[in-house]
Amino acid sequence: MAIQSTNPATGKVEKEFDEWTPVRTIEVVSAVHSAFTDWRNSTFSYRSDCLKSMAEVLRSSADEFAFLMATEMGKPLSSGRAEVLKSATVCEYYAEHGESMLTSEPYFVDGMQAYVDYAPLGTVLAVMPWNYPVWQVLRIAIPTLMAGNTMVLKHASNVPQCALAIEEVFKKSLFPDNVFRTLLIGTGQVESVLNHDSVIGVCLTGSESAGRKVAAVAGSRLKRSVMELGGSDAFVVLADADLDEAALTGATSRCSNAGQACIAAKRFIVHKDVYESFVQKLKVNMESVKPSDPFDDETVMGPMASIEFRSDLQNQVDRAVAAGGKLELGGVIPDGAGAFYPPTIIRDIPFDSEVSREEFFGPVAMIFRAENDEQAMQMANDSSFGLGGSVWTQDVERGLKLARQIEAGLVYVNGRVSSRPPLPFGGIKNSGYGRELSTYGIREFVNVKSIFIG
Repeated sequence: MAIQSTNPATGKVEKEFDEWTPVRTIEVVSAVHSAFTDWRNSTFSYRSDCLKSMAEVLRSSADEFAFLMATEMGKPLSSGRAEVLKSATVCEYYAEHGESMLTSEPYFVDGMQAYVDYAPLGTVLAVMPWNYPVWQVLRIAIPTLMAGNTMVLKHASNVPQCALAIEEVFKKSLFPDNVFRTLLIGTGQVESVLNHDSVIGVCLTGSESAGRKVAAVAGSRLKRSVMELGGSDAFVVLADADLDEAALTGATSRCSNAGQACIAAKRFIVHKDVYESFVQKLKVNMESVKPSDPFDDETVMGPMASIEFRSDLQNQVDRAVAAGGKLELGGVIPDGAGAFYPPTIIRDIPFDSEVSREEFFGPVAMIFRAENDEQAMQMANDSSFGLGGSVWTQDVERGLKLARQIEAGLVYVNGRVSSRPPLPFGGIKNSGYGRELSTYGIREFVNVKSIFIG
């Protein structure tokens, strides 16, 4: 089976790769497992140097990666560069803090000396998505490797050039051979890799359905798993919010990456007193975003990642309107080549409609009206997802109180939701489990070992 790199702005197949045979796949997995012995025994100082060198390589490769992302999934060049530079920061963060997060901790128990150690476990399989093809790989790979594990990557099949380029970064930096490898395989080989005795766990970022399948395989073999799945983040606007700031941030969140982000604002829940005003301010901001050529440095929103994804989104928009929602902006596929889709606003969707509970993975804002704070919280939490969310109010204490009520893994008060190295990132409910980044992320694939001296 061919793994294709298709330009979503033109529909042209740019490059094809033959999928690896199962024999070759397992040979590489075995090589990565063999590299684990030396890597686990390496010093934190050495690993830190590897990460610092990788940060330098990433920064020098920003233009190359930006071109590949624009080619394979339609990300504008400026956004691609920013993603690579952000990825460099996660290398530097763990280079500086990784050792302290994993240092043996002394305890005294019943007058006796004890320790808690954090020991690496082996080779981890990463199953990663296409929407942030560099950041999402490295935000899980870097802490996992800093902990002394090795990793194999099964990247999304529509970004094979990005996947190979990530492996090349490891080769150009100080990392030894086979600590990290890219597997050019389709989804059909994921189960056999995960079942391999040398693979001790899996981290997956992707759809809910993919997460359920991979988690089931891991569970059947009693292997660890971290799942970062879909999201339908609530963006709660209270009556005293700064509407200009909220509308600008909401539009930016909804249009960034053509709306193809798990933690993008998706469900706008707005207090009735400012509902109409907010809708119009959001409309002004969103209609100013014009989907265009991702290779133009002035472009802020490119095409969606594929015609298929765009068709799925249009189907959701049509069903939302059929359920009673009203199109305030967009909602129509434009003429011409490519997977472009306009920024879209659907207002007054019945909150109890089936479509209102779905994740819209594209530049579509659903807006709901709330009578008061209590109803806003009820609406925010009435979702099968629990990844991110935000609350907008000029009363910070009130915002903090409500943020603590939102059922999600990451909530911002007066800010755009984003993942950052010092903070744990992950979801609850159908948005998954486990955490990436911070101290919590680096300890997901280690043996928390108690040692007692009697």
